[in-house]
Amino acid sequence: MIPSNRLSRRGLVAGASIFTAAASGAAAKEDRLVDGVVILIDSNEPYVMGHAISYSANLAKHFAEKGAKLQIEVVANGKGIEVFRADKTPLAEPLATLRQAVPNLAYSMCASSKTIAEAKEHISIPLISGANLVPFGIGRVVDLQLKGWAYIHA
Repeated sequence: MIPSNRLSRRGLVAGASIFTAAASGAAAKEDRLVDGVVILIDSNEPYVMGHAISYSANLAKHFAEKGAKLQIEVVANGKGIEVFRADKTPLAEPLATLRQAVPNLAYSMCASSKTIAEAKEHISIPLISGANLVPFGIGRVVDLQLKGWAYIHA
């Protein structure tokens, strides 16, 4: 097991590397992708979901101003899957607008959490346009952290 503080330091180092490269002018051409940021949503509270969306927009703008394109992935897990549920999300329009404005943004929903919710509610859960399923939300977060991505818990 890897201690969580090790992953956090690695995420901070990755974030600092992105900033340093962009600020020093060492960032390559505009089309170059640098390491990314993964944002975890595990709550169905509207303000938490809203924060994750605003974090995505602000990060994309921040790095674009520095000449860097940042990959951003918002991962919904547990109760947080509501953000990407076409039948429940209060943020359908802002999510669609943001996806159009930020081409390096991905939305991922935990398939395990979706299956549990479907069994509990006896329905098939529809996803918003542009959202993808990943086997395990928290597994996706850790996979990206191990690749050097920074981590934000919304």
